[in-house]
Amino acid sequence: MDSKRALLLITLAALLLASCSGAASGADNSGRLRVAATTGMIGDAAQIIGGDRVQVTTLMGPGVDPHLYKASAGDVTSLSQADLILYNGLHLEAAMGDVLAEMDARSPTVAVAEAIPSDQLLAPPEFEGQYDPHVWFDVSLWSLAVERIAEALIETDPSGESVYRSNAASYLNSLQQLDQYVLDQAGLIPADRRVLITAHDAFNYFGRRYGFEVRGLQGISTATEAGTADIQGLADFISDRQIPAVFIESSVPVRSIEAVQAAVRSRGFEVAIGGELFSDAMGDPDSIEGTYLGMVRHNIDTIVAGLLGEAAE
Repeated sequence: MDSKRALLLITLAALLLASCSGAASGADNSGRLRVAATTGMIGDAAQIIGGDRVQVTTLMGPGVDPHLYKASAGDVTSLSQADLILYNGLHLEAAMGDVLAEMDARSPTVAVAEAIPSDQLLAPPEFEGQYDPHVWFDVSLWSLAVERIAEALIETDPSGESVYRSNAASYLNSLQQLDQYVLDQAGLIPADRRVLITAHDAFNYFGRRYGFEVRGLQGISTATEAGTADIQGLADFISDRQIPAVFIESSVPVRSIEAVQAAVRSRGFEVAIGGELFSDAMGDPDSIEGTYLGMVRHNIDTIVAGLLGEAAE
């Protein structure tokens, strides 16, 4: 074990001890099941399925990049007090790996995306044998993760099974309608114009499901910065194909896409920024985009408007 990891685990153990000693004061006295979720997409589903039976704490808020996110002392306290911990898995929360491993020995800790059969997952060669974790961009796949969330709630709180199953059935029906909406909206774009270019390569499941060619400036993880060659290569592709718009992401700095836009301009072609997409994090909690249903609708509507040249200036 290297010294950095050893220090992390020692610190984690101290935080766990401190949080346990104060757990009674932080407990939910209403008797609700305490659920900790890493991402907004997971927290949203857990709240909808759990209803009044759960108290959900989501660790990663709007604009947060889960690839780079490291647990704070407050997060450790939330995790240690939780009756159930839900996370994406597939190495999305890579920087939290040690913390989640420690929690798994203490509380039910479920990687919801890993319930999806491996033959339905993407394993791009550049990701060194690991699966692409961005499964929520294919609504039909995300439905399988939602089913796992419901099962985890039932396993942890069997007395609430009827509530959880009823709420899950209603939510899964909404997801089925959402999936059809995205398919219908994508169909408004001519097939040869369905090219989605974003800051990082998060939309491959989206592309496979809804018929888009997808290019990202960075790889699947944002941990590696894009280099000059990446920018110039993407600029060549855009100018050669006359792609009308590229898109920024709420959880990735805009400067990388602006650099691509400038490189395309130097080639004598203007590419617009078609709008902001929500990729690894949802919008503000009080907004429509702060829900999974609203986030997905916002994304497809923004993509359609941008690629059809209808985006707001």
